[in-house]
Amino acid sequence: MFLGLAAALVGSLSIPASATSSNTTLLPLTFNPLPLGSITPSGWLRDQLLLSAAGLAGHQHDFYPYVANSSWLGGSSEYSGLNEGFPYWLNGLVPLAYATDDARLKKQVSDAVTYVLDHQAQDGWLGPETGNSRNLWARYPLLLGLIQLVEADPQTWEKPVLDSIGRFVGLMLNMLNSNGTGYLWHEGDGLSEADTTWGRVRVQDLLITLQWLFERPGISDGVKANAKNSMELLIQGAISWADWWQEGAFIKGDLNFLSTEGSDGPRYPYEHGVNAGQGLKALAVFRRFTHNDSLIDITRRGVDWTFQYHGAASGGILADERLAGLAPYYGSETCTLVETMYSLSYLYQAFGDNDYADQAERIAFNALPSQLSPDWWARQYVGQPNQGYSTELSSNPFFNVNNVGQTYGVENDYPCCTVNHPQGLPKFLSQSYLRVGDDGLAHALLSPASLATTLPNGAAVTVNCTTQYPFATTLTYSITASRPFTFHLRIPTWSNANSSHLFLNNSTTPTPLSPSPHTGLHAVPLVAGSSSLTFTLSAPLSTKARANDTLTVTRGALVFALAIPSTNTSLPAASYRDASTPLQGAPPQARDWRLANASAWNVAIDPSSLVLRSGIESLDGDAGGASSASGVAAAEEPLPNPIFAPGAPPVWVEARGCEIGGWGVYRGVMDVPPPLAERACINGTRKTVRLEPMGAAKLRIVDLATVEVGGDQ
Repeated sequence: MFLGLAAALVGSLSIPASATSSNTTLLPLTFNPLPLGSITPSGWLRDQLLLSAAGLAGHQHDFYPYVANSSWLGGSSEYSGLNEGFPYWLNGLVPLAYATDDARLKKQVSDAVTYVLDHQAQDGWLGPETGNSRNLWARYPLLLGLIQLVEADPQTWEKPVLDSIGRFVGLMLNMLNSNGTGYLWHEGDGLSEADTTWGRVRVQDLLITLQWLFERPGISDGVKANAKNSMELLIQGAISWADWWQEGAFIKGDLNFLSTEGSDGPRYPYEHGVNAGQGLKALAVFRRFTHNDSLIDITRRGVDWTFQYHGAASGGILADERLAGLAPYYGSETCTLVETMYSLSYLYQAFGDNDYADQAERIAFNALPSQLSPDWWARQYVGQPNQGYSTELSSNPFFNVNNVGQTYGVENDYPCCTVNHPQGLPKFLSQSYLRVGDDGLAHALLSPASLATTLPNGAAVTVNCTTQYPFATTLTYSITASRPFTFHLRIPTWSNANSSHLFLNNSTTPTPLSPSPHTGLHAVPLVAGSSSLTFTLSAPLSTKARANDTLTVTRGALVFALAIPSTNTSLPAASYRDASTPLQGAPPQARDWRLANASAWNVAIDPSSLVLRSGIESLDGDAGGASSASGVAAAEEPLPNPIFAPGAPPVWVEARGCEIGGWGVYRGVMDVPPPLAERACINGTRKTVRLEPMGAAKLRIVDLATVEVGGDQ
C-alpha cells in the first residue's frame, strides 16, 4: 500500500499535514463563495459560455457515448473502469447550464440527476458499481455537481439531493470503518491499487462536499456527525501532498530525463498532471478540518515549486500526463488546466494570496482558450506553449500521449478532457465575486459579470461590471444596495496601484488606492442607493525571462504569442481507441482538425522593438487610458465573437523579427531554440511580426527566442 512518498524516499519525516483533530467547527475561509446562479456573465465571457453551451459541452448528452450511454444512466459505455465520465460532465454542465440560463441544458441536468437519484441503491450507494467494485473516486465530481445544483435551484433540488447525499455519506462512513473499503486498497477486494490511488490523492474534492454539507443550515446532527467522522478517516488515509512538497521528494528537473519510472511508480500519483492541478488546494481543504496552520506555508511552497519548475508562462502546469520540466515542446493537458484554475480560485478564497487569483486568471484568459477551437466544438488533449503545427506526428516527446494528442478534436487521445473541460469557465465565473465578512463583496477574478445577492447584514446588492478586461484595463461598475456595504476591488500583483485610477460617482478626481499587500483588495465603502465606479488598472507591456534564453511578452493578465498562420483541414470525429473508426452519432459540427503551419516558425524577435497596438482604448500612459470617459466608452464597445479566434482580439504587439538558423525538431515537434550566442538572422527574413493574445493563436510561440535584428537590409 502507498504509505507516504517522503518517508519512502528521504527517510522518516514528521509531516503534520494529515493529523486530524476532534474540532467540531471548520476554520473559516478568508472569502466566502456565493451561491451558483447569483453571478451572471456578460460581454465576451457570456459569448464564450454560450459557444460552449452550443458546442461540444452542450451536446455530449445527445451523442457522446460516455455521457449519453453512460452506465450511470443505464447504458454500458465507459472509457475506464473508474466510471468517471458522467460525473466529470455533470460537474461542468451544472454551472454552465445556470450561467447561460439555458433551458435545454437545465433539462439535461434535471433528467440525468433524476435518473441517478432514482437509481440510488437501497444501502445509499450512488452509481453503477456493485459488490467489491465500489470505488469512491467518481463520486467526488458527481457530488460537486449535485451541491452546485442545490445552490442554483434549492426549491427543486435541496430536499432530494440532500436526502441522497446524507444516505450516501452514512454508507461511506460504514465502508471507511470497514477497513477503508472503496478507498484503501486490499488484495482481493475487487479493485486494483491504481483504482484506489485516484481517490486517495484527490480526496480534497470529496472533502469540499463534506465541508459544504457540514456547514449547511438544516442538516441533521446525525448527517453532520457522519460527515465529520468521514473527513477524519479520509484524511488519515490520504496520499498527502505535504509529503511531496519537501526537499528530496519533489522533483525539480525534467522528469523525462531524470526518471525512467512509469505510471505505476511510487511518485506517479504526484507527478500526474491532473493530480498536480487538483492537489494544489489539498492542504487548504485539509486545514479547515485539522486547524493545522503549518499547511499554509507548505501549500505556498507547493504552488511556488510547481510553477517554478513545471509551469508554463500561460499559467498552466507543463504535464502531458506527467510533470515535464520547462521545455515549451511539452504540453498541458486540458483537464489539468481546468482543475488548476479551480484549485487556484479555491486557494484565493481560503488564504487570500493575491497571486493565486492572478494565476487563475492567466489560465482562463490564455492557456485554456488556446486549447479549444474558437467555436468550442474541439479541444486538445495537450497544448504546447511552442506549437508550430498541430497535426498527426510521426513521434512525440510526451509521456503517455498519442501522436494526435496535440491536435484539436472531440476525443483525440483520452476522453477525460472531453467530459471535464466544460467546468473551466463556468466555475471561473461562479468564483469571480466573493463575500468579504458579513457586509462586503469583492470582485476577485476580474471579468465582465453581474451579481445579485443579499449579504448577512441584510443588504440587497446588485453589481454590474462592464469591461473588455483582460483585452482592456478599464472596468466600470453600476451598483445598487439597500443598505451601506463595502465593495472591494482587486488590484493584481502585476498592476501598480499608484499608477491605477479609481473614479467614484462620475467624479473627475481620482480616489487614492491603498490595496491590501496580501489580498490585493482595495475597500470602497458605499452608501445605500446607486453608485458608479470606473476603475483603470496600470498594465505596462512587459517581458519575463524563460528557460533556454527565451522570454514571454505580457500585458496585465494577457500573454502574447507569435501567431503562426495555418492551413486547416478536418476529418469526421474519430474514436480515440481507433483513429480509423468514426465516432458514432457525432453531429457534423464535431470534427477533428489538423493545423499545418503556413509560414516559418523558426522566428526570433528583437525585444527592444516591442510596441503595443490596440483598437479599443488609448494606450498613452502606464494605465492604458486613465480618463473615465474614454474608459467607459471602450468598455461599452462589443468585442468580436468568437474573441479567441486567430486575428480577432483587438489588442496585439508588433516587433521586429527574423528567421534564425539552427532551430531544429525534437521527436517530431519544435525543439528549443539554439543557444543565444548561436542565433543569427537568415538574410532576407527581417520583418515586422505580430504577437497576439495566446488564446487566439492556435499555432504559436509563447517562449520567444530573441535576437538583435537591427535595421532593414
